[in-house]
Amino acid sequence: MNMIFELFPLLLFLGALFLKDIYAAVTVLMIAMPIGLAIKTVRTGSLDKMYLWSTIFALALGGLTLYFRNPYFTYWKPTAFYWVVGVAFLASTWLGDKPLAQRVFGLVEGINLEKISPSQWKNLNLIWVAFFVVAGLLNIYVAYNFSEKTWATFKVFGLMAFSFVFMVAQTLWIANIIGDEDDEEAEH
Repeated sequence: MNMIFELFPLLLFLGALFLKDIYAAVTVLMIAMPIGLAIKTVRTGSLDKMYLWSTIFALALGGLTLYFRNPYFTYWKPTAFYWVVGVAFLASTWLGDKPLAQRVFGLVEGINLEKISPSQWKNLNLIWVAFFVVAGLLNIYVAYNFSEKTWATFKVFGLMAFSFVFMVAQTLWIANIIGDEDDEEAEH
């Protein structure tokens, strides 16, 4: 249900783009994202930091798009966001007690994450960095090589699908490690 609050502003953005133009779409997004963030925060009782930062990026780059009447600021928003998150994941390899990938999966209850070694977490964290770099590159590639409407559709559905497949792969990898160690413990 909470994903609706993240997807709905993007669907409104896409609808406004197809009905009017990029500037109307950016305006709609700049209104819808803070509303979605507020509703999600009230419903869950906690602030989703990724959604917060995505909203901040949308407001800042959307504002620049509208002020300069230049859609390239909006085209770069997903890439800038992904790359900043990628840098945060990379920095977490050396800063803090756990890499960000471990912290993200630590939010999932009922998983014994102690079975995953620090070196495995570090490797997984670096895979996340690579994911964010590739996602940012894909966004810019589509933005500069396809129509605006194709880019917007890719931004809403393509990047979401890419993220979903990536998360499923990560979850299966973790389940495989935990499952293998559970099997070994059962044998002893």
